[in-house]
Amino acid sequence: MVKHVTNEEELNAALANGNVLLDFWATWCGPCMMMGEKIENELLPSMPDLTVVKVDVDAAPQLAAKFGVMSIPAMFCFKNGEKLAGFVGVTDTADIKRVY
Repeated sequence: MVKHVTNEEELNAALANGNVLLDFWATWCGPCMMMGEKIENELLPSMPDLTVVKVDVDAAPQLAAKFGVMSIPAMFCFKNGEKLAGFVGVTDTADIKRVY
Protein backbone atom coordinates (compact mmCIF):
# COMPACT_ATOMS: atom_id res chain seq x y z
CA MET A 1 0.00 0.00 0.00
CA VAL A 2 1.20 3.51 -0.81
CA LYS A 3 -0.01 6.62 1.06
CA HIS A 4 0.83 10.23 0.26
CA VAL A 5 0.95 12.59 3.23
CA THR A 6 1.33 16.36 3.40
CA ASN A 7 1.14 17.23 7.09
CA GLU A 8 2.41 16.07 10.47
CA GLU A 9 -0.94 14.70 11.64
CA GLU A 10 -1.24 12.42 8.60
CA LEU A 11 2.39 11.38 8.96
CA ASN A 12 2.11 10.51 12.65
CA ALA A 13 -0.99 8.41 11.99
CA ALA A 14 0.70 6.60 9.09
CA LEU A 15 3.84 5.76 11.09
CA ALA A 16 2.04 4.52 14.20
CA ASN A 17 1.43 0.87 13.29
CA GLY A 18 3.04 -1.89 11.29
CA ASN A 19 5.98 -1.87 8.91
CA VAL A 20 6.32 1.52 7.22
CA LEU A 21 8.84 2.83 4.72
CA LEU A 22 8.84 6.64 4.81
CA ASP A 23 10.00 7.92 1.41
CA PHE A 24 10.97 11.57 0.88
CA TRP A 25 11.00 12.41 -2.84
CA ALA A 26 10.24 15.05 -5.47
CA THR A 27 8.71 14.94 -8.95
CA TRP A 28 11.80 16.54 -10.53
CA CYS A 29 14.25 14.04 -8.95
CA GLY A 30 15.40 11.33 -11.35
CA PRO A 31 16.87 9.08 -8.63
CA CYS A 32 13.59 9.44 -6.70
CA MET A 33 11.64 8.18 -9.72
CA MET A 34 14.06 5.27 -10.07
CA MET A 35 13.70 4.38 -6.38
CA GLY A 36 9.93 4.70 -6.59
CA GLU A 37 9.85 2.12 -9.39
CA LYS A 38 12.08 -0.24 -7.38
CA ILE A 39 9.81 0.11 -4.36
CA GLU A 40 6.65 -0.55 -6.37
CA ASN A 41 8.03 -3.34 -8.58
CA GLU A 42 10.46 -5.14 -6.25
CA LEU A 43 9.72 -4.30 -2.63
CA LEU A 44 5.94 -4.09 -2.32
CA PRO A 45 5.18 -7.36 -4.16
CA SER A 46 7.50 -9.25 -1.80
CA MET A 47 6.36 -7.44 1.37
CA PRO A 48 2.54 -7.26 1.35
CA ASP A 49 2.49 -6.03 4.97
CA LEU A 50 4.61 -2.96 4.13
CA THR A 51 3.07 0.50 3.87
CA VAL A 52 5.02 3.07 1.87
CA VAL A 53 4.39 6.62 3.06
CA LYS A 54 5.49 9.15 0.45
CA VAL A 55 6.30 12.77 1.25
CA ASP A 56 6.90 15.19 -1.62
CA VAL A 57 9.55 17.54 -0.23
CA ASP A 58 8.21 20.42 -2.33
CA ALA A 59 4.66 19.98 -1.00
CA ALA A 60 5.70 19.37 2.62
CA PRO A 61 9.10 20.96 3.31
CA GLN A 62 8.32 21.11 7.03
CA LEU A 63 8.21 17.32 7.20
CA ALA A 64 11.52 17.00 5.37
CA ALA A 65 13.05 19.49 7.81
CA LYS A 66 11.68 17.56 10.79
CA PHE A 67 13.57 14.48 9.62
CA GLY A 68 16.71 16.40 8.67
CA VAL A 69 16.40 15.45 5.01
CA MET A 70 19.15 17.17 3.02
CA SER A 71 19.29 14.85 -0.01
CA ILE A 72 16.63 12.82 -1.78
CA PRO A 73 15.54 10.14 -2.14
CA ALA A 74 15.70 9.64 1.61
CA MET A 75 13.93 6.70 3.21
CA PHE A 76 13.35 5.71 6.81
CA CYS A 77 12.17 2.31 8.05
CA PHE A 78 9.67 2.23 10.91
CA LYS A 79 8.02 -0.59 12.81
CA ASN A 80 5.10 0.32 15.06
CA GLY A 81 6.27 3.94 15.24
CA GLU A 82 9.92 3.13 16.06
CA LYS A 83 12.59 4.24 13.58
CA LEU A 84 14.80 1.29 12.67
CA ALA A 85 17.05 2.58 9.86
CA GLY A 86 17.52 5.19 7.18
CA PHE A 87 18.84 5.25 3.62
CA VAL A 88 19.81 8.06 1.26
CA GLY A 89 19.99 7.67 -2.50
CA VAL A 90 18.97 4.80 -4.74
CA THR A 91 19.10 1.76 -2.46
CA ASP A 92 18.99 -1.97 -3.11
CA THR A 93 15.58 -3.21 -1.98
CA ALA A 94 17.28 -6.23 -0.36
CA ASP A 95 18.94 -3.81 2.08
CA ILE A 96 15.54 -2.40 3.02
CA LYS A 97 14.02 -5.89 3.43
CA ARG A 98 16.81 -6.88 5.85
CA VAL A 99 15.73 -4.10 8.25
CA TYR A 100 12.31 -5.66 8.78
